[in-house]
Amino acid sequence: MPLKDYQNKRDFKKTPEPEEGGVSKPAKKLSFVVQKHYASRLHFDLRLELGQALKSWAVPKGPTMNPKEKKLAVMVEDHPLDYKDFQGVIPEGNYGAGEVFIWDRGTYHPYGAKDTGESIEKMKEGLKEGHLTFILDGDILKGEFALIKLKKGEQKDWLLIKKNDKFAKDTDITKIMAPSEGAGGKKKIIRT
Repeated sequence: MPLKDYQNKRDFKKTPEPEEGGVSKPAKKLSFVVQKHYASRLHFDLRLELGQALKSWAVPKGPTMNPKEKKLAVMVEDHPLDYKDFQGVIPEGNYGAGEVFIWDRGTYHPYGAKDTGESIEKMKEGLKEGHLTFILDGDILKGEFALIKLKKGEQKDWLLIKKNDKFAKDTDITKIMAPSEGAGGKKKIIRT
């Protein structure tokens, strides 16, 4: 999904979200971010760097480290690269209004990729085929994951699945607060 979809949904005079994406510098590994988003309903946004944009999925019930759980991940519009550093409040009346916190971040690479060029090609191929397998190296999310496009239902519906590896565990990680969440002594109201 092109960045134009992202830009068309926002009035940048009224929202602090980044308008442009910046340019990715060649790196050994691609970056990812998971943002905890208190919009009309709490959800988590998984964003994977690919080319000059962040491929993005809204995960309504949040990611998991439990291979027995499959989480719905709804593909949304691409976001600019600068969005990986965004946290703050999207004001009422704007698309996605609510608080956004950086919950986890790190680097990733597709399973079996040897360098950034191969990573990008494998990700593009996986998007076309509807099956991505990648390794996350974040503070919370670690190890192998898969995003698999559902054959039935909406075209944008995928499943986010944790693979059974040494990082797998049966713990509800969605209870983990973002580092800046609740800062300043404010009590966080969780909307479900």
